[in-house]
Amino acid sequence: MYILILAFLIASVISALLLTLSSLLSKKSFLDQEKSSPFECGFDPKNTSRIPFSIRFFLIAIIFLIFDIEISILLPLGIISGSLDPVSWLLVGGTFLGLVTLGLYYEWVDQTLSWIT
Repeated sequence: MYILILAFLIASVISALLLTLSSLLSKKSFLDQEKSSPFECGFDPKNTSRIPFSIRFFLIAIIFLIFDIEISILLPLGIISGSLDPVSWLLVGGTFLGLVTLGLYYEWVDQTLSWIT
């Protein structure tokens, strides 16, 4: 038991020494402050951090993610096509594609996909 405690203390002391030594010898300076600040699409985050963005862009990005996930769900369906009977394979794939197509139709009718406001 004492050996474990001694090993833990030695590891802690070595880790603390290495952290202290690396922070003292690092070449970071205040000149690198601009380099380490976040850069976001050309906007200066210090002055205009809360500017509004287009909600249409956000909705189109969400729709893109949904259809991207749809593809990743449909890919295994092609891999398992040999192990399922064709009727259940078509039923599962057709139901999934039908639901996604209904969602796309709803987005089209709701004019979320329209770039023109």
